[in-house]
Amino acid sequence: MCVWQIKKVMRLRYLHLAGSLAALALIPVLIAHLDRDALSQALSEVSLVDIGIGLLIVQIQIVVSALRWRFTARRLGQDMPTRWAIREYYIATALNQVLPGGVAGDVLRAYRSRASAPSGLRLAAKSVIIERLSGQMAFFAVCAAGLFFWPMLLASVFSTGVLPFALIVLVAACLALGLAWNRLAPLRADLNQVFVRNGAWRIQAGLSLSAVASYILLFYFAAFATGGTLPVSALVTIVPLCLLSMLIPTGFGGWGTREAAAAALWPLVGLASAQGVAASVVYGALALLGSLPGLLLLFVRNREAVRDAHGESRA
Repeated sequence: MCVWQIKKVMRLRYLHLAGSLAALALIPVLIAHLDRDALSQALSEVSLVDIGIGLLIVQIQIVVSALRWRFTARRLGQDMPTRWAIREYYIATALNQVLPGGVAGDVLRAYRSRASAPSGLRLAAKSVIIERLSGQMAFFAVCAAGLFFWPMLLASVFSTGVLPFALIVLVAACLALGLAWNRLAPLRADLNQVFVRNGAWRIQAGLSLSAVASYILLFYFAAFATGGTLPVSALVTIVPLCLLSMLIPTGFGGWGTREAAAAALWPLVGLASAQGVAASVVYGALALLGSLPGLLLLFVRNREAVRDAHGESRA
């Protein structure tokens, strides 16, 4: 790699880190403009039972997502034991929570699984990319279902008609999907293998929608635990939008952008912005704590590798 290429990569990394720190800086800015007493009161509502239930939901998220990855990889010709896939997904999830950008864990997951792929890292990376795409497609499907509820939701806030707005959003979403499909042209054969052939769509849809449901349920439960019970329509409207804000490739585990989205969206259902931020903070804390076993697994795995290496050198 040339010197100028190295400098370019380093510059991009510094910009990425600066963007991640800027996202984190949104949290104190939001708190400064919120009712801090209301925020403290909402956070104080969370009990140990709530934390236990939330952590259990996080485990379901990780296991279901790992099963989706294993299924996707097997459809592409990469086989892996279920237990191994779950362990690697725990590690990747934990790293995505604590490292900027939210993709470092997935990069490591692809690298560590390359040995089980017939064509090495290329196929391993492809299985990770398509697995993540499957989850995002499920999120967008839920958001599309929410378009039927947005007119009623916004009509309670705005006096003017919102049907034209909903139609504009729908058309924009269709155009975005069309552009995405064109960009995915090199992967179409693999996408057909993973999502269509031999009824694969049934298993993919079941696993991805289950994973998305667990994410939405965790956020909904976090809102309930902080005393700001959401209407059922929020399950396909404001909650998925808060979660989609985490897809912005910056920040640490979605912190900052998620809270900003919650502060903006919660008033649409008649709740204070402080309650939205409190729910988002609890969601983020549960997601982080629930993934921490992944860091332990990574640490234990690395210690075993070092011990084996020392043993070979002495031999």
